[in-house]
Amino acid sequence: MEMMPQYDLSRLPENTALKQQTLPTQQLNLSASVVLSIFFITGGFCLSIGIILLLSAKSTKKIEINYTKTCANCAQLRENSSNFDKACNCSLPFYLPEKMEGDVYMYYKLYGFYQNLYQYILSRSNSQLVGKDIWDTTNCDPFQVSHNDTPIIPCGAIANSIFNDTITLSYNLNSSTQIEVPMLKSGLTWWTDKYVKFRNPRSSNFTSTFAGSSKPLHWAKPIYELDLDDPGNNGFLNEDFIVWMRTAAFPTFKKLYRRLKRVHAFAEGLPAGNYSLSISYSILLCHAPSSE
Repeated sequence: MEMMPQYDLSRLPENTALKQQTLPTQQLNLSASVVLSIFFITGGFCLSIGIILLLSAKSTKKIEINYTKTCANCAQLRENSSNFDKACNCSLPFYLPEKMEGDVYMYYKLYGFYQNLYQYILSRSNSQLVGKDIWDTTNCDPFQVSHNDTPIIPCGAIANSIFNDTITLSYNLNSSTQIEVPMLKSGLTWWTDKYVKFRNPRSSNFTSTFAGSSKPLHWAKPIYELDLDDPGNNGFLNEDFIVWMRTAAFPTFKKLYRRLKRVHAFAEGLPAGNYSLSISYSILLCHAPSSE
């Protein structure tokens, strides 16, 4: 007697072209000439893009000014953390040999500042930064509370070490007249940072909202007084603050500080001539800053 195997018909796949793997198929049979044509066309396209980017980079004008030595007395003053709130100013004249046409951007540049340190990156409170729970300091070690045990807002190592030098650019119209170059402090951040990752608490009175908190140890002002003239640039929405909070991948980095406001004598850009940088030196934890 021949025994036939028993099958569970409920486990059989449906009788469809997809599940029975009977769909029509196509296979590309490319000749060597077609493959080589695609290769060279793609290579030519990438080469063209590279040449355009290279020419664009070479046509960009820049000037880098390192004010570390000029402000050496300020750097020495800041080596003692007890002097963090003492004013120190310095000035550095320079000559711009060629006109910078179009949009002009000012950056600050730091050397040997490791924003990519793992513990440093984690030392922040995203709940604070989005205005959800400004009292949450859970992940902000070692800058969670002040010496009197009040919560620090914004807390964490990143916020505590913010770059807070004030840089003012002046232009010499002639030997006797000097004017301040108008700069914009808006349009510095990524859109997602400004409108998604950083939000202020829903309140019309920041003073009462932040009552009972402390500012970061080395800040001159609390978060709600960063820009009293522009509510859209105050609090967690302050663009200098947002730019700093986006940590850099390498120990030498530059971050956008200001944009040229193209009006009056600067409508077409920065004219060639004599300029000066006035620096209110406040940075505590960084060395060898420069401005571009």
